[in-house]
Amino acid sequence: MKLGVFTPLFNNLSFEEMIDAVAKQGLQTVEIGTGGSPGNAHLDIDKLLNSKEARQEYLAKLADKGLSISALSCHHNPISPVKETAQEADELLQKTIKLASLMNVSVVNGFSGVSGGNPSDTQVNWPVLPWPTAYDDNYNYQWEQKLIPYWQEINTIAEAAGVKIGIELHGGFLCHTPYTMLKLREATGKAIGCNLDPSHLWWQGIDPVAAVKILGKEGAIHHFHAKDTYLDQDNINMYGLTDMQPYNNVQTRAWTFRTVGCGHDLKVWSDIISALRLYGYDYVLSIEHEDPIMSIDEGLTRAVTNLKSIIIKDQPADMWWA
Repeated sequence: MKLGVFTPLFNNLSFEEMIDAVAKQGLQTVEIGTGGSPGNAHLDIDKLLNSKEARQEYLAKLADKGLSISALSCHHNPISPVKETAQEADELLQKTIKLASLMNVSVVNGFSGVSGGNPSDTQVNWPVLPWPTAYDDNYNYQWEQKLIPYWQEINTIAEAAGVKIGIELHGGFLCHTPYTMLKLREATGKAIGCNLDPSHLWWQGIDPVAAVKILGKEGAIHHFHAKDTYLDQDNINMYGLTDMQPYNNVQTRAWTFRTVGCGHDLKVWSDIISALRLYGYDYVLSIEHEDPIMSIDEGLTRAVTNLKSIIIKDQPADMWWA
């Protein structure tokens, strides 16, 4: 396995400053945003699509720092009921797949998206209960009329480009659990998989090790985000896990994103990494720093230190003892 970082935490730095900061942490890979939620502070997608020389120069600068790209990320909503948003997200995703192919980047990350609950909705709708039955009607419409048809087309495009799609299982979008991931994959194709982020599983009550086993058996883990979550049981008792408080209400929130090792101990993280290796994922652990009580430097350094102590880098030895 390799250790890397998702670079939006350095959006205030230039590309050259960013890769210098990453290299100083002793990391091996970067996951770079092409637009959407991550922004595009470190990559001009149109420039790179239009110039082989620009692509070669970009990759050479990374190589000079001992870095490679683990994924290009364009987290957006390509099935939004807002036509302009959906069109923007779709164009960005298709451009990102094309650029990934040209730059020999194996994975493009993003969200599954979430649509309205019916053709006349003007805003998104995220049903999480089958009753009242209107929610069930919304859910079926979204999957059958919006989600599956869209990702069937993207699967075809991604397969032709030799690129895998890593959908982040994130609350608020239609793919947010192992079941919804496998349901979409079965209906679309093998290019569609997940960017597994334990932080979004913990607050849903899902054990990440179990999720790795479920998804790994199907070869459905295409990328991995290393981010932790702290669950505050007293606040859960008050607000529940579907807590709508702003993320900066840290004292009262039911759960809060933390840097690796500050929500769950390193034994838990070691179990996750061991499960990844055991069930076929041997690619990158990409650190995503969204810890609200730590600085960028301290949060990233803590994650790097903790993960370096438990990451499995080498291939296993022969079982000389068996």
